[in-house]
Amino acid sequence: MAKQINKHNYKAGRLVLKVELKGLTLYWSSWHSSEGKGEGISELEARTLPEGDSPEMEILMPWMELDGEYLYLSQAENIQAYQLCAEGTGLQRHPQAIFSGHQEDVCRFVLVNSHIVSGGGDGSIVLHKLHGSCSVKFSAHEQEVNCVDFQGGLIVSGSRDRTAKVWSLSAGRVGQCLHTVQTEDRVWSIAISPLLSSFVTGTACCGHISPLRIWDLESGQLLTCLGTDFHRGAGVLDVFYETPSLLLSCGYDTYIRYWDIRTSTRKCVQEWEEPHDSALYCIRSDKNHMIASGSSYYGVVRLWDKRQTRCLQSFHLSSPTSSPVYCLRFSTTHLYAALASALHVLDFTAS
Repeated sequence: MAKQINKHNYKAGRLVLKVELKGLTLYWSSWHSSEGKGEGISELEARTLPEGDSPEMEILMPWMELDGEYLYLSQAENIQAYQLCAEGTGLQRHPQAIFSGHQEDVCRFVLVNSHIVSGGGDGSIVLHKLHGSCSVKFSAHEQEVNCVDFQGGLIVSGSRDRTAKVWSLSAGRVGQCLHTVQTEDRVWSIAISPLLSSFVTGTACCGHISPLRIWDLESGQLLTCLGTDFHRGAGVLDVFYETPSLLLSCGYDTYIRYWDIRTSTRKCVQEWEEPHDSALYCIRSDKNHMIASGSSYYGVVRLWDKRQTRCLQSFHLSSPTSSPVYCLRFSTTHLYAALASALHVLDFTAS
């Protein structure tokens, strides 16, 4: 982030902008540093719209990605590209492009090298080029594709059907399955290592198998398990590589865990507990000191400093109604949080 976090010098700003997108409402909130004396942790309660100020909205499970001047947001079976306004003043109301192809909701997607790769509830994977009409769709799993990643000409996917798969995007082999990994558990999250040599899966932890496992990308063989003594049901809902050896995870057991694979695969090097005992749906970091997490109730976004043991700042974005935070993304000046029917933007530059 552009500004370093200090435990005692932040105040919650006011709601400064509201934009109604198609089927979704955007709340724009300022959040700025203050040299004044602060006590404890302040909270920002995002205002809800009075009845009649916005149309009825379908409850969605959105995912999003940022790319330069655009924010890409999944809504039902489509992915829509919204242009960011100049100087961070908001989003354009209407999408600049719509990417379709799934017959059911998009579960997750990634944006890499001008390509969108998405997994859907219809069990398929769709590949779009951002600047062209070319798209490829292929049947990937017997049940919904809960997660995907794309690096180095390879796609990895995880599904409710208890498998993770590696797919080729090489010329003449697009959509060819290279490996099928039997995870013996529903796969909730997946990520390819920055070294392009392995990938990690986060599973539901419904059996006696570690929910965090690392697999060889070339052979599909299990390399290692992360952690021990996970409780049944401690599923891992999101994973994020900071470096080839540093990995963040979060999930149903309410903990953020920070793993250093060079040090140990049995125990994480740091962990932080969600103070209200809520499952953590998503996690992101600035790859420095700052971590953001999204909770399962009341749209709670929390900011953490790796050098501290407690949460620095809390934002209750969906009070009084409850919604999980399904996805978080950073830019250099803003944090974006996608809830069931609203997109919230925290502005770090407002004065």
